[in-house]
Amino acid sequence: MNKAIEIANRAHAGQVDKAGEPYILHPLRVMLSMKDELERICAVLHDVVEDSDITFDNLRKEGFSEEVINVLDCLTKRDGESYDDFIDRVIINKIACQIKLADLYDNMNLCRIKNPTNKDRARIEKYREAADRILNSLL
Repeated sequence: MNKAIEIANRAHAGQVDKAGEPYILHPLRVMLSMKDELERICAVLHDVVEDSDITFDNLRKEGFSEEVINVLDCLTKRDGESYDDFIDRVIINKIACQIKLADLYDNMNLCRIKNPTNKDRARIEKYREAADRILNSLL
């Protein structure tokens, strides 16, 4: 767990979210909403490959299991991939679904943005639709 937090902290160093807060706070919030260690490890690392130069091979070399890598692969949007296709990949993995739902809910929290714009509201609607798709897949 500590190694995952250290890697996430290093990967997101200097990054800020849409509210101007240190980005690392987002994966930490997502992590804290998970119930077991595997989910927490994957949650804190969920944006590392997509938003930094860290690769899946780097994570393997750090000793993370193939189960962790598989979940993270489902949670990592690929270059050129549509958002709908990305959500289709999330849906194939139950742990990825739990983490992505927590990720979406955290990202939908407009309380952190002082003056939300129409662009923010449109993004929230996109996230709400994705959350609905994921929830429906779990039924």
